[in-house]
Amino acid sequence: MRFQDAAKDARAVVYAGIQADPLVARLAALAADATYPQRLMARAVMNGESTDPATWRAIFPTVLGPDAPERERAEALLAASLEVAGRGEQARSQYRGAFVEELTEILVRRRVGAAAGPAVRRERRILFDGVVAEIHPYDLTVEAPGRAEAWDCKWGARGINADVLNQLDDARRHAAEEEAGLRVGLVVYDVRTSCAVRLAGQTAPRQGTVVVTLEALDALAGKKPA
Repeated sequence: MRFQDAAKDARAVVYAGIQADPLVARLAALAADATYPQRLMARAVMNGESTDPATWRAIFPTVLGPDAPERERAEALLAASLEVAGRGEQARSQYRGAFVEELTEILVRRRVGAAAGPAVRRERRILFDGVVAEIHPYDLTVEAPGRAEAWDCKWGARGINADVLNQLDDARRHAAEEEAGLRVGLVVYDVRTSCAVRLAGQTAPRQGTVVVTLEALDALAGKKPA
């Protein structure tokens, strides 16, 4: 088993520009230390239904109200989320995807530690001897000996489909055949119920695939969900 940078096509070049936007890093840094209610608020805002902050303060009084705990971070998260919501539909979708990837990287780096930090990579393919390589790269990989991981990141449960489930399971099986060991998973910035409903309609193998939902994001950093 070995890892390789993904080829840079036109789509990847455009998307790389969005990934490098300071807004993505700022939003992910805020969400990394946010509470579950704050993260849930950010998801609702980034869906773009309203760009009026007063609307969201009324909808989430326990997060954004005058007596809400950690209100300063919640307000900063609201402001950054509104910046995403204000983008056009296509750009908004890309920013949300880049945000989930950035957040996943921050949390995974906290778990693997500074010493293994260089092993955490983005947009990488996994190659196996005698197996045709997948075109689609993994959003995030951990390339440390004995603790390799491959993660795909999705904004919502609708991003869970047979293609991604099959690719993750194929990688896990091929790694096992090479006695390499590979943890594979999906990070979905959506609630557990929505993901469960989506997964129930899938027939692709997923027994060996970890699914991390909005409620359990802190598990990526090695913490037990609150």
